Amino acid sequence: MISRLSRPVRTQATALVVAAVGIVVQIIAGVNYPAVPPGLIILLAAAALVLFIPWRWGPLIAVLASAFLLIGGFANADSRSHLTHAGHPGPFVGTWIEIAAIAVALVAGIAALIAASRRPALSR
Repeated sequence: MISRLSRPVRTQATALVVAAVGIVVQIIAGVNYPAVPPGLIILLAAAALVLFIPWRWGPLIAVLASAFLLIGGFANADSRSHLTHAGHPGPFVGTWIEIAAIAVALVAGIAALIAASRRPALSR
């Protein structure tokens, strides 16, 4: 089933999982996260929706989640601090992985939505 998905959809799902890995890297490095990190749950749920919800709804929900997390990442003072302090490699690398992957997921999701709007309604 996954092989039938378009390249932008597969890219979006992969980028969402990579962003979740970035959060795990931060947690392992000692960044203070809640016991159940909401960003991790949102990213993995969005990846699942992209892979298993038909047509545009999955990529659309994932685009909204990506935009929400990207804006939230830059609005959070701790995230901005992690992006600029290479002296703490775990948080630095984990945050960059997360932010870069979310940006890729956002762009790929927009591309997936554009491609889906140009195809017949039954295909994805």
